[in-house]
Amino acid sequence: MQTPRGAHIGLTGGIGSGKSTVARLLVERGAALIDTDAIARSLALPGGAAIEAIREAFGSDVIDSSGGLDRARMRELVFADAQAKGRLEAILHPMIGLECNRQALAASGRTTVFDVPLLAESTHWRTRVDRVLVVDCSNETQVVRVMSRSGWTREAVLAVIAQQASRERRRACADAVIHNDGLTLDELAQHVDMLLAQWAPVEQSRRSSGARPT
Repeated sequence: MQTPRGAHIGLTGGIGSGKSTVARLLVERGAALIDTDAIARSLALPGGAAIEAIREAFGSDVIDSSGGLDRARMRELVFADAQAKGRLEAILHPMIGLECNRQALAASGRTTVFDVPLLAESTHWRTRVDRVLVVDCSNETQVVRVMSRSGWTREAVLAVIAQQASRERRRACADAVIHNDGLTLDELAQHVDMLLAQWAPVEQSRRSSGARPT
């Protein structure tokens, strides 16, 4: 007998949008979180499953003294060369997919949130989740937030934003959008609660009928 699965929610948003805060709020409300960025980081730690393939593809210059991925060096390569980004994704994405599947099976029966920064760029993710939630804010808000927390320059933040999907592209794939400009944490939590309340009856009906939501 197959174990019933809970709703699968795809969560995405640009850098500095507040996506990680929304993910935390969803977890506090009982959801299981599968963080694709965290999985990617673990794969590229010293001894990680992707390290040798990365070394073969890019050379030892991208491996730091501890034996893990030199993220600053790789970031420079990816920003300078779109083909380098594609080679890195070809190594990481299949491994990330396998680990996502493993974690999703472990969370069977619970609402599962897939935190996927590249969801809007991927046709694969849109077909495997029941709902897409986008956390959105203005580009200026993104810049201010990232500069304040990371110490990056304005130009560095804008370069990352330029590499990501546009706000319009993310919103186009969304079933719901949280506009996270000027919201307090309590207000953001209220938006999350309202959204879960709106989706819960639909998800209960889907599980009862076995149908996928439209």
